[in-house]
Amino acid sequence: MNESTQETPAVRTIETVDVMRIMECIPHRYPFLLVDRMVDVVLGESAIGIKNVTIGEAFFAGHFPKMPVMPGVLIVEAMAQTAGALVVLTLGSESTEKIVYFMSIEGAKFRRPVGPGDQLRLHVVKERMRGTVWRFRGTAKVGDATVAEATFTAMIQNRA
Repeated sequence: MNESTQETPAVRTIETVDVMRIMECIPHRYPFLLVDRMVDVVLGESAIGIKNVTIGEAFFAGHFPKMPVMPGVLIVEAMAQTAGALVVLTLGSESTEKIVYFMSIEGAKFRRPVGPGDQLRLHVVKERMRGTVWRFRGTAKVGDATVAEATFTAMIQNRA
């Protein structure tokens, strides 16, 4: 597990979370795991997920064969996966046997296509948390360009 942690009196941060630790946090697996790494994690507040988009992605076979474009809904899903892993990392041992479910997606906007060779940086910021419901604002970027954004809500529940 490649996870380095820094603590200040009020804020706990994790510099890097590798894919093995992400898979411990969320149940997604290839081809639906859409986060390769997380960086700049501020527990309970924010994180940046990284997705390296390659021509080998399963969705490119049909979206679109002669002009590969990552589906916008999968970009939003990648933001949500980053947020879900952030929630589990934040809750720590309290998250055992818990799972994070989407509740809503609002204000989704797609600014430009994402294709093979792009590196998505999935910026998620907690807007609020009430009980088991967390609300996030997400922005996906390639380089300095915003490619997508959305606000989404998730609920933490016991695994069935």
